[in-house]
Amino acid sequence: MNHGTENTGTDAFLSVRPRLFAVAYRMLGSVADAEDILQDAYLRWQSAPRGEVRDPTGYLVRVVTRLCLDQLKSARVKRETYTGAWLPEPLLTEDPAELIDHDVSVALLLALERLTPLERAAFLLHDVFGNSHDEVASALDRSPSACRQLVSRARRHVQSERPRSQVAPEESRALTEAFFRASKTGDMAALTQLLAQDVELVSDGGGKAMAALNPIYGSDKVMRLAEGLARKYGAHLPPRWRFAMLNGLPAILSQEPEGLVQATALEIRDGRIAKVYVIRNPEKTAHLAAVL
Repeated sequence: MNHGTENTGTDAFLSVRPRLFAVAYRMLGSVADAEDILQDAYLRWQSAPRGEVRDPTGYLVRVVTRLCLDQLKSARVKRETYTGAWLPEPLLTEDPAELIDHDVSVALLLALERLTPLERAAFLLHDVFGNSHDEVASALDRSPSACRQLVSRARRHVQSERPRSQVAPEESRALTEAFFRASKTGDMAALTQLLAQDVELVSDGGGKAMAALNPIYGSDKVMRLAEGLARKYGAHLPPRWRFAMLNGLPAILSQEPEGLVQATALEIRDGRIAKVYVIRNPEKTAHLAAVL
């Protein structure tokens, strides 16, 4: 391959890279794994016969999708033996250049996690990225009718899981910061006003940091947990923390006493906090230390 062709190939890859990352991240729920997939896809792209590739974008999406499907086979085994609750690796979405088109919410990623790999790929390619059933069939090496069924099953499941209300940015930030202050200082009166009665808290430590092994349901139990942690570690805010948008959700990044970076993201419904996602696994939050 001459340098001119190589440069053209690199430019073509870079132009579609944001979409390829979007596919890989939604498929795998991991920033690091998505980046690894893109590296592998680039190497394959460099050795591809250019004259035979009529649609570079379609070709690269197929390569990334198939690499992700292979990765999911081993990823599912890892998650079956994962310590405690599993949450996707948080993705910073406050910079327009980093905000992947469409939804990357935790709710969507968890809903995708419950699908089979083929259902996940078919749904993402068709409903999220707008590929036709024929294009999805080509990417997955399945018939168009089979892909229609995959998309239909996935869509029903995803729609039942996704949050249905939108919150003004100012309100979500105020509620998020108020929750963080109240939970860290043990202010139970404030938490009572902030939490929905059926609030759910999911904490992911991955066996590498302290976290609840199972989801915690109900405002009383969530408040008892916050009160106990404030008593144990001191009722005060950490020295470094800030508001952020993670996966399209209002969140707080904080430097915890153990030295790790914690990500706390919230889903808000009818003016109350309905879900709390706390990611403490240092392997999932280390990449956020630079923006804290």
